[in-house]
Amino acid sequence: MKHYIPPCSITPEMLSLVASIAEAVGRMQATGMALRLRRVNRVRTIQGSLAIEGNTLDEKQITAILEGKMVAAPPREIREVQNALAVYDKLPEWNPLRERDLLAAHALLMKGLLESAGSYRQRGVGVIGKNEVVHMAPPANRVPELMTNLFQWLQQTDFHPLVASSIFHYEFEFIHPFEDGNGRMGRFWQSLLLYQWSPVFEHLPIESMIFAHQQDYYDALNQSTQAGDSAPFLSFMLQAIKATLEATPQDAPQHSPQVEALLAVLQGEMSRSELMAALGLSDRKSFRERYLQPALQAGLIEMTIPDKPNSRLQKYRLVQRDGME
Repeated sequence: MKHYIPPCSITPEMLSLVASIAEAVGRMQATGMALRLRRVNRVRTIQGSLAIEGNTLDEKQITAILEGKMVAAPPREIREVQNALAVYDKLPEWNPLRERDLLAAHALLMKGLLESAGSYRQRGVGVIGKNEVVHMAPPANRVPELMTNLFQWLQQTDFHPLVASSIFHYEFEFIHPFEDGNGRMGRFWQSLLLYQWSPVFEHLPIESMIFAHQQDYYDALNQSTQAGDSAPFLSFMLQAIKATLEATPQDAPQHSPQVEALLAVLQGEMSRSELMAALGLSDRKSFRERYLQPALQAGLIEMTIPDKPNSRLQKYRLVQRDGME
């Protein structure tokens, strides 16, 4: 039986991009990612991917939802964020080579938003551009076979994960297997495939970079469809991944284990006593000198009432850096 092989022309430029990305990932793995970037980038990832689909919530609102706070926003958009957070939280548990995991992830992503969540579509769908249908997806009765073929190829391909994940992303969008949520799922599944190659990708906001170049993203999808070859989309994705790596600090300073521990337990805004309890500490002087002051001096955390450092209402929070999109 001959297995389906997605058409894709590999160019020397693409191979150069793969080598450059692999080198950057290797450096990032060697230095370790700063803990303070993890949640910030997870929020940016979700905000970027949902914004492409029209969700209007910003990073502050998504952070508030992550922290369990009330947010004044349309209920559907809040549910979209809650579902996306749940899906990304389970990222290490999904197997990107299993079709049933894809269906389970879609069920969680679209829970309460789509009656057919977790099931392939039963009707025809098209991708709408500004004023016209830019892509008519294959008939619904072909979706199960097309998806099975795509996963068989993914399980057997010898392509580098950077290439294979991008080809899968394009083919997935071309098939458009679900009634809704295809864009979110395609981007998430590529991130999952890349995470399986390197854990660094759990905390790289590639979706945020795609959102910043949204029209180029759609243009690359359309060009690949018109050419019958995923090469234009592959080239776009490799450039987006490279740009994300370049925009993410790879030489983050290493901090003491005490500071790293403090950053790891700091959720939202916490008082000194709450932090000490989370760390299992009782010595206030040791906590101040070994944990709190070094983190403040390094600019990793900040006071909620900086004008009154000794206020009994004082709390601390992570510093969110700008310029990481």
